[in-house]
Amino acid sequence: MLVGNLIRLRHYTDEDASAVLEYQVKNRKFFSPYLPEPPESSYTLEQQQKVIAKWAEEQQQDKRYTFGIYLKDSGRLVGDISLFEVARGPRQSAILGYSLDQDHNGRGYMREAVSLVIRYGFKELGLHRLEAGAKPDNSGSIRTLQKSGFRQEGIARKFLLLNGQWEDHVTFSLVAEDLE
Repeated sequence: MLVGNLIRLRHYTDEDASAVLEYQVKNRKFFSPYLPEPPESSYTLEQQQKVIAKWAEEQQQDKRYTFGIYLKDSGRLVGDISLFEVARGPRQSAILGYSLDQDHNGRGYMREAVSLVIRYGFKELGLHRLEAGAKPDNSGSIRTLQKSGFRQEGIARKFLLLNGQWEDHVTFSLVAEDLE
């Protein structure tokens, strides 16, 4: 568990499946401009349990580290943050991805979650580079990355298929030396 001033991050367990499903259903429309739409079949308790089990397996294989973002005071699930596509060997890198409940934006939760995961990635996992991306119109996500020390590298043209359209993404990186 990673603990900040406002939030706690912890890996999901099977018992979190209903909270994850509720979170996904509640924010489905809100996330649609920024994340690929999951198939309709993913909006079931059984499917969420399978996804959580897959994430646990990927963590054991050192491929992905996914955390739920929980409010410190109430324990409510308000977001999700991951380091995925972990590459070892000469790269020592991962991609950072995250989402936050629409009712909890602008309160500093994601900034704190990103900070905790940066430290985890560099100190605990021994990574050297983190990468992230955001649609050019996602000013909140871009601001979070910039305030967290990520540097803009460029534009990944037609990077992600969202709602039937190939969308550009602003690319960012952070390397361990940036924190020294």
